[in-house]
Amino acid sequence: MNSKSKLLNNIGNFVIFIGPSLIAFSCVLLIPLIYGVYLTFTNYSPIKLTYEFVGFSNFQAVFTDKEFWQQFVKTLGYVFYSTIFCNVIAFLLAYLLTSNIKARGFLRAGFFTPNLIGGIVLGYIWKFIFANVFTKVGDALGYQPLMTSFLTHPDRAIIAMIIVTVWQYAGYLMIIYIAGFVGIPQEVQEASEIDGATGFKKLCSITIPLMVPSFIICFFIVISRGFMTYDLNLALTNGQPYGSTRLAAMHIYQKAFQANEYGIGQAEAIIFFATVAIVAVSQVLLTKKFEVEA
Repeated sequence: MNSKSKLLNNIGNFVIFIGPSLIAFSCVLLIPLIYGVYLTFTNYSPIKLTYEFVGFSNFQAVFTDKEFWQQFVKTLGYVFYSTIFCNVIAFLLAYLLTSNIKARGFLRAGFFTPNLIGGIVLGYIWKFIFANVFTKVGDALGYQPLMTSFLTHPDRAIIAMIIVTVWQYAGYLMIIYIAGFVGIPQEVQEASEIDGATGFKKLCSITIPLMVPSFIICFFIVISRGFMTYDLNLALTNGQPYGSTRLAAMHIYQKAFQANEYGIGQAEAIIFFATVAIVAVSQVLLTKKFEVEA
C-alpha cells in the first residue's frame, strides 16, 4: 500500500469512526457557542427576529447589572456549601459502606437512588415535604423553626435548596468514593497497620492522601453542576421568596427569554461560563498537587 492509499484509508477511518461524533459535537455545542458569542455583540430580539451590531454595550450592561452580581454571589455561596456537605456526607457513607456492615449492597442502592430522579420531579417532591411533612413534625414536637416551611423564609429557603442538593448528589458521589476506597492497594493498608497506623491515624495518613483522585472528580462534579442548577431552582422555589433563591442560571434565563434582552442575557451566560470553567479547572489543578502514589 502506497502512502497516498494509506492516507486515504486513514481519512476514511477517521470519517467513519470520528465523523458522526464530531458532527454531533459541532451541532450541539460548538456552533451554538460560536453563534452565542456573536449574538453578545448584537441587540438581538427573539420576538422581532432582527438585530444590529452594538459592540461591547451588552457587556457594559452586564457589569452594571447589580441584580445579576447579587445572584452570582448567592450562587457562589450555594455552590460552596453544597460542595462541602455533599462531599463530606458522601465520603462518610462510602467509608461506612466499605466496612463489614450488613446489607451494604442494599444501602448503596438506596443512597444512590435519589440521583436517578430528575431535578423538576425532585423539586416538587421536596416542596411537598417542606410544606407538609416538616411542618407537621414541627407542630407535633412544638419546635418553632419547623412549624413554618423553609420555603417561605428568605434566609432558610436557600438552606432548603442545599439540603435537597446534598440529598440528590451524596449517593452518586458515594459510589465514586467507594471505588476510591476499593482501589487502595491491600498491601499498602497491611503495611500501614504493621507500622502501627490504625483507625483515625490510618484514615488521615494513608486513606485520604490516596483518595485525592476521587476528591478531584467529586469536587468537579458538584461545582460544575451546582453552577448550572436551574431545574431544581425552578421547581422547588422558583427563585422565591422575594427573589432570595434566584440563582445566576435562572437570572440569565429570565433576562434572555422573559425580559427579551437576549444579547445581555447571552453576555451574562458567556461571563458565567468563563467563571465556571476557571473555577472548575483551578480546583482540579490545585487538588492534583495533593496526589500521591501508592
